[in-house]
Amino acid sequence: MSLPARVSLLVVAFLAVVAIGAFVVLHYFLGGPPTEDYASGVTPNTGAVVHVVMQEDAQNTVSTHPDWVSYFIQNPKTKAWVHTTLFQVPAGSRIDMTIYGFDGCTPLRNNLWGQVTGTIGDVEYVNGKAVHQLNSYSGCNVGHTFSIPGINLNAPMGTSSNPNANLCATSPCSPATTPKSVYKVMTFSFNSPHATGTYFWQCRVPCGGGFVTGFGGPMQTFGFMTGNMEVVS
Repeated sequence: MSLPARVSLLVVAFLAVVAIGAFVVLHYFLGGPPTEDYASGVTPNTGAVVHVVMQEDAQNTVSTHPDWVSYFIQNPKTKAWVHTTLFQVPAGSRIDMTIYGFDGCTPLRNNLWGQVTGTIGDVEYVNGKAVHQLNSYSGCNVGHTFSIPGINLNAPMGTSSNPNANLCATSPCSPATTPKSVYKVMTFSFNSPHATGTYFWQCRVPCGGGFVTGFGGPMQTFGFMTGNMEVVS
């Protein structure tokens, strides 16, 4: 092989390695959903109150998986809905959660996940009504859960009082323009740990349609039904 041919081959091989490296960095290290920052400007470990707002939808129209159920998080500054399940909170703070439930019901595999745990008072409020458990076996009233095993937190998400209602078809849904009869509002509070760290959270309802046992697809993918709460100081 001539010298010019060997040089050309080396250049091509070098460019291929660079391209692969760039793909790995972009896809695995710089890619993925953004992290919504609820910690900026809040002094940690003072018991300060932080308001985190989310919604869960029956589908999403902003990704390459439009038939996957999905959570969205509201940007605390712009109030825009962001397709992510990653957020930051300050350590040692009171976290007040508001979650809008736009999806229908899915019976729980284990009614244990219908119990409210880890919240202040072990209570959540569904449309303003205090509840300690949502029994999915006795009625179609659980859509998803918001569960952080690391702090024993579990909050079941209520569904529309009319399960046959015309649910929001374009996500993210708009609580301001959607009839209140087709969604539920869940509110609850919990204390973030004083120690910094990353706390995994997930929906415990098997809502990954088309996947074995219902726990594949959106159930194991960041940006859909699972995410991280990062506690920072």
